[in-house]
Amino acid sequence: DLASSAVLGVQKVDLCLEDNHDEHHTSHFYAAAAKEALIVRRGEPFRLKIHFNRDYSPSKDAISFIFSVADDVKPSPGHGTLTALVPHDGIDYLGDTLEWGAGIESHEGQILTVLIKPPSTCPVTEWKLDIDTKLLGDGSRSYNLPLPLYILFNPWCPEDQVYLEDRDQRKEYVMHDTTLIWRGSYNRLRPSVWKIGQFERHVLECSLKVLGTVGRIPPAYRGDPVRVARALSALVNSVDDDGVLLGNWSEDFSGGVAPTKWTGSAEILQQFHKTQKSVKFAQCWNFSGVLATIARSLGIPTRIITCYSSAHDTQASLTVDVFIDSNNKKLDAETTDSIWNYHVWNELWMQRPDLGVGQYGAYDGWQAVDATPQEASDNMYRVGPASVLAVKQGEILRPFDGGFVFAEVNADKLYWRYNGPSQPLKLLRKDTLAIGHLISTKAVLKWEREDLTDTYKHAERSEEERSTMLKALKQSRHAFSRYYLNDNFNEVEFDMELKDDIKVGDSFSVILKVTNKSETRVHLATGQISCDAVLYTGVGAVEVKTFGFEVELQPKSSEFVRMQVIFEEYFEKLSSQAAFQISAAAKVKDTDYDYYAQDDFRVRKPDIKFQLGDSIVAQKELDVIVRLSNPLPIPIHKGIFTVEGPGIEQPLKFKIAEIPVGGTAAATFKYTPPYAGRGTMLAKFTSKELDDVDGYKHYEIEPRPEDLLQPNVSHRSSNIIRRRTDVIA
Repeated sequence: DLASSAVLGVQKVDLCLEDNHDEHHTSHFYAAAAKEALIVRRGEPFRLKIHFNRDYSPSKDAISFIFSVADDVKPSPGHGTLTALVPHDGIDYLGDTLEWGAGIESHEGQILTVLIKPPSTCPVTEWKLDIDTKLLGDGSRSYNLPLPLYILFNPWCPEDQVYLEDRDQRKEYVMHDTTLIWRGSYNRLRPSVWKIGQFERHVLECSLKVLGTVGRIPPAYRGDPVRVARALSALVNSVDDDGVLLGNWSEDFSGGVAPTKWTGSAEILQQFHKTQKSVKFAQCWNFSGVLATIARSLGIPTRIITCYSSAHDTQASLTVDVFIDSNNKKLDAETTDSIWNYHVWNELWMQRPDLGVGQYGAYDGWQAVDATPQEASDNMYRVGPASVLAVKQGEILRPFDGGFVFAEVNADKLYWRYNGPSQPLKLLRKDTLAIGHLISTKAVLKWEREDLTDTYKHAERSEEERSTMLKALKQSRHAFSRYYLNDNFNEVEFDMELKDDIKVGDSFSVILKVTNKSETRVHLATGQISCDAVLYTGVGAVEVKTFGFEVELQPKSSEFVRMQVIFEEYFEKLSSQAAFQISAAAKVKDTDYDYYAQDDFRVRKPDIKFQLGDSIVAQKELDVIVRLSNPLPIPIHKGIFTVEGPGIEQPLKFKIAEIPVGGTAAATFKYTPPYAGRGTMLAKFTSKELDDVDGYKHYEIEPRPEDLLQPNVSHRSSNIIRRRTDVIA
């Protein structure tokens, strides 16, 4: 008959929300209770009841389920972001855990009940489901599921990379929505309550969305907890990517909420979800609270960790270096490493197949992830995931950022005598017990502290602890570490001298003075002086010149080693920041003594000079001249001045074809200051030979005479309005 020959149509789909959500431990989510979405965990089947417009006939009706990632522009089977499933009869075997599977549980007239199992490696994100129906040899129809489908990580599933066997731990680290965060200081621990709120309204939606928007994880990789954890540590802070929270370690929190005033994460994530602007303000425990919320909502077991006397090692030397001058004053400028009273980060539970197996077994289990922006890792502010086991064993080269976490909990504090930028450092004292105390988290299902110090480090003063430290130091390849492994030999002294204030275009010299203080022995010193061009962050070194030397030192005498670097040698390699790293390394024959000194050195760029007319008045046009003299011994080609300032809507650009040697380029333009008050004009100059040159000029803009308020005039108000549009004090 006609009715049965028409293509089968889906009238409605019963998502069995209550059963599915109970089965998948997702019924706590706001969206589940409000029936706004179907929320399931990967690796476990979920049930759908499909109501057709006529009886389903297995012999002539074909049905398939098309799953695709909602925000993938081009979903594809190869990426695992698109899949077409044809359900088979029966639900005894739904296929391998790494594959999608679908089976027909029952068929009664117009109702078909199916079980669908997402793979245990499925991308964790929002999915769309289309149900396609076909009639043998004749046409097809498609039905779009009206509700979103969220597929999450599954710590209950042994095949999921985040599987956590212990039931109580799953309760605490996945399902609990309130926790304790320890603050205070190591001699006065202070727990404070933090509402994680992973089930609150919009929190799950926000957490899934940020993986793609801020975290920029391609849909295909959203099922990899290592990628997700790494992205979370970057996206919770705002440094590189307009992430969720803006850090503020000052005392001024105007324009936002003071970090100590937040009580939980939900409000922060709801605000971010609504505005897509970084929420102000946060400090370390807020970052870790929000990271815990996102991770728990996605289904990754997570806990919040506090470390007292936590080190921040900016030199990657695994030591916190404090520099003392000859008057025994601490040098703040040189001491870039710092020790925080306490620092808070997270641990996320997952297997680490990417790390292979080490001598102590696999690196699975807790991984340290830190969202507080301290140091860039692969060009973004993030830390981790770093295997806590690898940190304990001093395996600092295992990805990601193991060395940074090792230093946070283990660094030795070294006091150095500092006698000037190019002088050798002298180790005054080492304190191996100063750092990494009372590493704490909330105990499982108890409102008390659990101490985790021994998961991060061997007992202080133990043999293993020192040998782990030396193993880590040896892997660190950092100059300070080499000092630390150094010998106590002091008969030969080295002293590096650099002239300051060298203009770009000039040559410069590095002089190393080598002195033998012995009364009787002749010493032989060998080594090299190097000059590298670097970016201002100290990375991306390109060798400019290396100069090897060997000097024989008679008793009580000094020799000078001199390396000259001329313009032609450094010009091609100069980075736009014009920064060099000068280093001298030397050994003394028949001793274990290692000298190393390093200094940063910049050649000075010329400034752009401004000339503005004598009287600068609001809304009155004047002439401006910008000038630049060529400091190089070669002509400058293809120059461009770019000028910005108040009232200049688009940056002005002026092309300068050539500036001869010794010549000056100038550009003149008309400028109208928009309002009275302070103004700053800035200019940049770029060219083939000389880059990143700038200059600026502050100036006062006088109000127009007619804008000054006249006394005894009754129409004050119109004046004020006019003044307000055009005067900014």
